[in-house]
Amino acid sequence: MATERRTAGKIREAEDARDALGAALRRAGIQLPAMDVRPPLRADGAGYALVTLGDCSAPVALELAAVIERGAAR
Repeated sequence: MATERRTAGKIREAEDARDALGAALRRAGIQLPAMDVRPPLRADGAGYALVTLGDCSAPVALELAAVIERGAAR
């Protein structure tokens, strides 16, 4: 039961992170088409759930790089 709660909490954390990143990207005019969450791989619930960003086209990757560069220049 504790492992299931820990895993559920980590999945929720990753979903929140995915949603926050997706919202920030949309505000920047970028949408990644396949963002998802993968649960922790360990049976004991240790480790992180992972936010997968999926594939994107070269133009979207270049837009993402430009947004990151502008932010890094601040």
